[in-house]
Amino acid sequence: MEQHTSMAQRGREGIHSGLLLILFWLLSTLAVAFGAQSLRLGRRHLRAVAAGMKAQPNAWAPPVTLIVPVKGREPGLGENLRSLLDQDYPDYEVLVAAREGRDPALAELPAAPGRAVRVITAGEEPADTGEKIRNLLAAVAQARPASQVLAFADSDGRVERDWLRALVSPLADPAVGAATGYRWYFPEQGGFWPLMRSVWNSTIAGTFGTGAAPFAWGGAMALRHETFVAARVAQFWRGAVSDDYRLSQAVRQAGLRIQYVPRAMVASSGQGGAAEFFSWARRQMIITRVYAPRLWWMGFAAHWIYCGAMAAGAAVLAEGKWWALPVLLAGVLPGMWRGTWRGRAARILFPGRAAWLDRHRGIYCWLALPTTWIWLAVFAASSWRRRIRWRHRVYELRGPSQTRVLS
Repeated sequence: MEQHTSMAQRGREGIHSGLLLILFWLLSTLAVAFGAQSLRLGRRHLRAVAAGMKAQPNAWAPPVTLIVPVKGREPGLGENLRSLLDQDYPDYEVLVAAREGRDPALAELPAAPGRAVRVITAGEEPADTGEKIRNLLAAVAQARPASQVLAFADSDGRVERDWLRALVSPLADPAVGAATGYRWYFPEQGGFWPLMRSVWNSTIAGTFGTGAAPFAWGGAMALRHETFVAARVAQFWRGAVSDDYRLSQAVRQAGLRIQYVPRAMVASSGQGGAAEFFSWARRQMIITRVYAPRLWWMGFAAHWIYCGAMAAGAAVLAEGKWWALPVLLAGVLPGMWRGTWRGRAARILFPGRAAWLDRHRGIYCWLALPTTWIWLAVFAASSWRRRIRWRHRVYELRGPSQTRVLS
């Protein structure tokens, strides 16, 4: 009887081990294939950054209206706004848009001699639309007639003096519907979670390369005024919270492409702990799931496969099958290698941040592994929620153009 029980147990263990090996090989094969594709994308991003930083903006510099929505005080706000008011560009006005005239952010608006700066107050219309979009719509309606281009920037980023010229330059091509940069986080005081935000966010930055950009980012985007009207961007914005995803959809539906501009990258800072990080990251992914579901599902599937392959590999190794180690590493190392390339890209994009990058040398490589698991956790946390808190407001995202303002 004992012998029979022992044989049955060994049989069950054998079945379990066999299933584990099948799962390991399936997930590992996919992870290795994804890793190879990831390296190709990483090389494309690095080449695009190097080429873009060498290229000089063309001479096309039409009149521009630069719109900056604000909401409350935030660290470095005055310097951030000053960098936008001090652009090396021949003719541009700046519209600082807020919900109401008593917003504390307006008290930090620096003086700009010789620069046309106007404050636009939006109020609460249209209802059931994100506050940022209400501010943008009010500002666009007040843009001077002479401006041929509308540019948009966020108040929590700092830019170089040639940022606006670089951002506007690709719009000389009629096939380019919108031009965009992206952000890079440089938390001055370091710390695990602020550095994790930099690494986590750099993963998205690394998806931009040559060819059409995956989307336009709201903190650094520009389009012709006539394109804004013809593509019906204002209609796409109404009832929405995400300005950039909806603008991207409008531009693409108009048959135009979005151009990534490495010289239009933005430096952001900020500290915070785990709770703030996960709240921020979860909000980004909830917005992505609602406004770009295909992009969300592709990311979720990729990180599930990566983490599943790592977990299955660890289980196989625990059974003493050390031959699985090279297979496991073949799925893990490409992500770390691509992280190293993102660090190199940051040095090219932000030469003035070399000291910071020297202080935190290697984070984009060594934090790549925990970042993968954090990505999976954030995807899981965003898979069923539709409520987000953004700038002291709570929104329920019922659809791309259906938003309920809760508080």
